[in-house]
This record gives sequence, structure tokens and C-alpha cells, in this order.
Amino acid sequence: MTVDEQQEAVPEIKKNEHESFTRRGFVTAAAVVVGGAYAAAIGYPIYKYLHAPVDQAIAEAKNNSIELKDADKLPMGSTLTFMFKQHPALLIHFDDGTWVALTAVCTHLGCTLSYQSPSPLIICPCHGGQYDPHTGKNVGGPPPLPLTKYDVQVLAGKVVVTQA
Repeated sequence: MTVDEQQEAVPEIKKNEHESFTRRGFVTAAAVVVGGAYAAAIGYPIYKYLHAPVDQAIAEAKNNSIELKDADKLPMGSTLTFMFKQHPALLIHFDDGTWVALTAVCTHLGCTLSYQSPSPLIICPCHGGQYDPHTGKNVGGPPPLPLTKYDVQVLAGKVVVTQA
């Protein structure tokens, strides 16, 4: 067999058939994958930041009341701190037998409030804001708004606090 016959017997291999994935194609694909991962890494926190108020609003809309079991046994002149709609709140049982529920978040800068009976005022520990414990009205200091007041129902074995 001559050289010409050997060349004819070997099938001709086209260069492009076996090089369908070139170096340029690999670099392009890698750049797309890395860019997509980078965009996702940056985009996800931004999405969560922008979507968080929506999630919080939906969660708060679902909770219009809370049952506090055994809170009806709270002695007169004492206070119970509890969470209502993802925020701290106060349930106050006054010496005269009345019950009041107020948000425990200062309207000035959002500090958490506490109340010690028989004090005539709820005082913010951060900037000295003062509130009336019976009404939640701001009576002194920097708070611009009163505290949110909730409806209270005392039932057997529980106290139900509802958004007014």
C-alpha cells in the first residue's frame, strides 16, 4: 500500500467536529457562571431587605389578639411584659382592679419601657420620656406620640389582649 492509498483509507477528520468546545467557549461559560453567582450573592440580601417590611406587615395583620394564659391571676399592683405583634407590651393590673395593656416601645426612639407599680408614670430609661400608665398619653420628655393602647378582656384562666 502506498502513502496515497493509506491517506485515502483514513477518514478525513474535520477540525471543527472535535473542537466544538473551544477555550474561548469555556472562558465565556465560566464568566457567565461566575457573574450569575455574583449577581445572586448581591441580589439576595437586597431582595430580603426590600421584602422584609412586606413580611412583617403580613405577620402583624394576622395577629390581632393574644391570649395570656393564667394572666388573670396577676396580683393587683403588678405588671406583665409580653410580646404582641413582634413588639414588647405591658399588661398592668392596677390596685383599683382595672387592667390596661400598652405597647412597651417608646415613641421617641424605640427604647423598651418597663413599669413599676405604684409609680404614677411609665418612664423611658433612654431619654426620660414619661407616659401616663392608665392612658398611655405622653406627659413629659421628648416622646412625640402616646403609647398604643390595647383592649383587655379578663376571662376565666386567661387575659385576652386585642388591638383596639
